[in-house]
Amino acid sequence: MRPRDLFDREDEWSDLEQFVTSPTRGLRVGILYGRRRQGKSFLLRRLVREHQGLYHMFIEEEPAPALQHFADSVAVARGLGRGQLRFRDWGEALRTALTPQSDGRSGLVVIDELPYLLAHPSSASIPSMLQALVDENRDGGDSARLRLIVCGSALAVMSELLSGGRPLRGRAELDLLLRSFDYRTTAGFYRVKDPRVAFRIYAIFGGIPGYRDLLANASPQTDTELDELLLSTVCNPSHALFGEPAYLLREDPRVTDRALYYSVLAAIAAGATTPAKVAAALGRDQRSLAHPLEVLTTAGFVRKDDDVLLQRRPTLRIADPIVRFHELVIAPRLAAFEDRRAKPAWRDAQTAVRAQLYGPAFESLAREWTARHASEATLGGDVGEVGTTVVNDPAGRTLHEVDVVGLAAGQRRQGRNPTIRVLGEAKDTNRARGDNDLARLERIRELLASRGARVTHTRLLLFSRSGFDPALTRTAKNRPDVELIDLNRIREGD
Repeated sequence: MRPRDLFDREDEWSDLEQFVTSPTRGLRVGILYGRRRQGKSFLLRRLVREHQGLYHMFIEEEPAPALQHFADSVAVARGLGRGQLRFRDWGEALRTALTPQSDGRSGLVVIDELPYLLAHPSSASIPSMLQALVDENRDGGDSARLRLIVCGSALAVMSELLSGGRPLRGRAELDLLLRSFDYRTTAGFYRVKDPRVAFRIYAIFGGIPGYRDLLANASPQTDTELDELLLSTVCNPSHALFGEPAYLLREDPRVTDRALYYSVLAAIAAGATTPAKVAAALGRDQRSLAHPLEVLTTAGFVRKDDDVLLQRRPTLRIADPIVRFHELVIAPRLAAFEDRRAKPAWRDAQTAVRAQLYGPAFESLAREWTARHASEATLGGDVGEVGTTVVNDPAGRTLHEVDVVGLAAGQRRQGRNPTIRVLGEAKDTNRARGDNDLARLERIRELLASRGARVTHTRLLLFSRSGFDPALTRTAKNRPDVELIDLNRIREGD
């Protein structure tokens, strides 16, 4: 039964339930992972409660106490008292935990925050131990139904469990990445009615459900209320969110020179969108940044966005909103915030917030809406890949950055003569969008057509947080190929 206190996560809960209740006998392994504060432990504790299983979360501690604390969890799950079980090693511990009991209570075992355990050299063989247990129990006709779920927040460590020739590759049946909420779900989670306030929350905190716990379940309904919340939390040196990026970076054991990694993040947040630009910003050789960029990418701090139409270097972007906020707002004014001069520092940051925080967030939101919520009637058919591109305009001596490009379903990214379903622009400005913005999209469509793209039925989408002027509104009413999308439509429409 789905827990009443579980918000959203219908698909994820269904996947976990299906995995646990599958009639297949033997030991089956599932992996659940995602960045910290996504609600993984919340989800798994309720799954264990529903199915009367064993749940244990590892913490940062030495191997001996870690083994005994695990033994205590096994003892409690079996109706014994703490201290009633002791294991010689992890082989004995795992075999005992995964031995079924007559009452079935240990049919499900959840090991949370596995990376903390794997950080110890003495525990490095645990994946191999699990592989051996899976193989022993996989084909036994009389074996009981056993389910093991391992979970962790260190994305690099968890993703490595199933890569290459790792022991668990081919043994895990469930490979579930718990993602952040989208804009609509985030607005509902915070119970915010005004789509503009909801957008600001989404741009700053993202769809990370655990942040709301650190905000005392706040539900700001106006810009003023949200500003007050920001000043008392993420801009407050006494609050946990003030140092959240440092806390997140410490989770990855590969991050050793934190000053270097902070500098790379700061450069990308400030607009260095390629490795060459990051290297130039740091005054380093580009080759020396290959490893830090790979670490930040696999750890989920940086993402590489490929051009939908062209084969060129991916664009680097900060993937985590709270990290982007810290690098754009807090880090450049750290002394002021630490000296409790938050209000003037926040005022001073508004230009950067608008251009480098809200602007990119709104562009991302436009792509999200196009891919997830826009109807076929709006888009003129099914849409597959959605992303960005750059179009060279030799006659105009300019490069057009296109915020939203949607290919027809089934079209391959960077393929020849693509069928383009939609072109969109989502610039975040204080002015209403006008006919000149539409003319720019029309020009881009013409340029793409001249290069072989199929654009006969391409829809032109204009996204705005500041509305549309009357002339453009009249034009759109008489143009079936033009759609105007404001925040209200992004929040509720299709």
